[in-house]
Amino acid sequence: MNASPNIAQVASLVSDASRAAIMTVLLDGRYHPAGELAYMANIKPQTASFHLSKMVAANLVAVEKQGRHRYYGIENQEVARIMETLLSITPPVEIRSFNQALEHEAIRHARTCYDHLAGSLGIQLTDSLLSAGILSEVDHQFTVTDKGEGFFKAFQIDLERVKRKRRSFTHRCLDWSERRHHLAGALGHALLERLLELGWVQRVPKTRAIKITPEGKKGLNETFHIDIE
Repeated sequence: MNASPNIAQVASLVSDASRAAIMTVLLDGRYHPAGELAYMANIKPQTASFHLSKMVAANLVAVEKQGRHRYYGIENQEVARIMETLLSITPPVEIRSFNQALEHEAIRHARTCYDHLAGSLGIQLTDSLLSAGILSEVDHQFTVTDKGEGFFKAFQIDLERVKRKRRSFTHRCLDWSERRHHLAGALGHALLERLLELGWVQRVPKTRAIKITPEGKKGLNETFHIDIE
């Protein structure tokens, strides 16, 4: 008797190109209406609704109702983590237009990976934390050092509150565009939220790309010694 989970059922759901496109959009960590997801995945609204119902039934996607409207998102961080890992082994996307090239470059430079920073910026930030002794890497795991405790307190990130989150405190996430690991987990999320709060980075509508502001270029350089071109 095969007692293992039905992996084939889940794999078949994300193997469809339209469903994969929707899941990739949802890696921005936000909730979207079906119509918006249809537009971003370049499919008809009826098609998006059909696929979303299947993914909700399989617990890959969560749905929230607000009045007559429904919003869809990824609630399970493990689902997002697996999708990001799958992206790291997929062939490069074929660029067919100038606008697509610009968007692709923006996503590679800085983006959200579910609820934390990824792309070149995410890697540079992680490297900075490691080289400064704020984080250490032991047995392929990130940990906060004694120096890091003081740094995050000064940076106004409450580590005790972050540790109380019902999720991994820190873990390594494989970056699909950089092919290296960046900081994820509750601390990675807290760091992104702090950068947004400071106005150093901004979310870009209808994409996972993250924009670095002029204040952010200065702050990232002074605090993390990251030189943003």
